[in-house]
Amino acid sequence: MTYVVTDNCIKCLYTDCVEVCPVDCFHIGPNFMVIDPDECIDCTLCEPECPAEAIFAEDEIPSGMENFIQLNEELSREWPVITEQIDPLPDAAEWDGKPNKLQYLER
Repeated sequence: MTYVVTDNCIKCLYTDCVEVCPVDCFHIGPNFMVIDPDECIDCTLCEPECPAEAIFAEDEIPSGMENFIQLNEELSREWPVITEQIDPLPDAAEWDGKPNKLQYLER
């Protein structure tokens, strides 16, 4: 099992989770982060640190967001690793909690 970043991270990009990850499995894109499933050790540390509540265990992903499992795997191969916390996107608070943000994902 691995942890997966889902829809609510898009256009928010809170990176609190990065600080607690012991294996540096987070990868960052223009407006979204993903977890490399091959690097994740299922330590559970990131999930409670996410202010947007966008991280879930693979077997607990909300219905309709299963496609984020493959998306995390795919984008973790393309995007660079992030190991230090950075500021969220300027309008993160406005986007936090809005549904169906996949259409806004920038690759």
